[in-house]
Amino acid sequence: MCTVIVHVPERATTGRPAGPVRLLAVRDEDPARAWDPLGAWWAELPGVVGVRDRRAGGAWLAADPTAGRLAVILNRADVAIGDAEPLTSRGRIVLDAVAGRMPASRPHTHGFNLVEATAEGATVTMWDGTSVRRVRLDPGIHMIAHDDVDDPRTARIVAWRGDFAAALDGRATGPGDDDADAWRERWLDALERTSAVGPADDRAIVRDNRPFGYPTLSLLVCTASIDKDGVDVRYGEFAEPGMWNRPALR
Repeated sequence: MCTVIVHVPERATTGRPAGPVRLLAVRDEDPARAWDPLGAWWAELPGVVGVRDRRAGGAWLAADPTAGRLAVILNRADVAIGDAEPLTSRGRIVLDAVAGRMPASRPHTHGFNLVEATAEGATVTMWDGTSVRRVRLDPGIHMIAHDDVDDPRTARIVAWRGDFAAALDGRATGPGDDDADAWRERWLDALERTSAVGPADDRAIVRDNRPFGYPTLSLLVCTASIDKDGVDVRYGEFAEPGMWNRPALR
């Protein structure tokens, strides 16, 4: 039940994006499932950094800063695959994506939404157990969770998408107004405001999913800015899973 917010910039008269692609991702997972924080964990992929799942060895989010690619994967809620053969981990799909490889036409995995970003924009690949669909995101703010992009069936998207757009368009009023990183703080401010509904509310982004029948809680946040100079990705954990406290992004 992870959540990703993406801003795709308008294009300038040159046809190039007028600014960086910006992303904020909140990871929901079972706290008992061990992970490694943002780092260079894959010897076979020099230069790639990511959040590694220790059990399967793949990534929830990964980036190749030099190549200017980032990918993050979210579970879908609407998948039932009738197959006796064990399904493979979705984490490898993320590593393939930052290496420039597309998912299979019929992945042998549970359902997912794969968000990919480069300096040229962002795409979402959706596997719902029946078909793979791939959409390129138009300029503007988008939210992705366990259904489709900007899906009106997803309460947190309906509740908060406009708030993240307003936060990005607004001006900071304190030190660092002109800092290139000010958008991160404004989006963290917006994320903090969403926590007022409580972690078990269907609108929550920082979540406790146990009342909905899942053992997962929000564990961490990553933000990323992707432009012609590469990927600047930051990582921070919540002090208590499923509860808001402002993470220090590093």
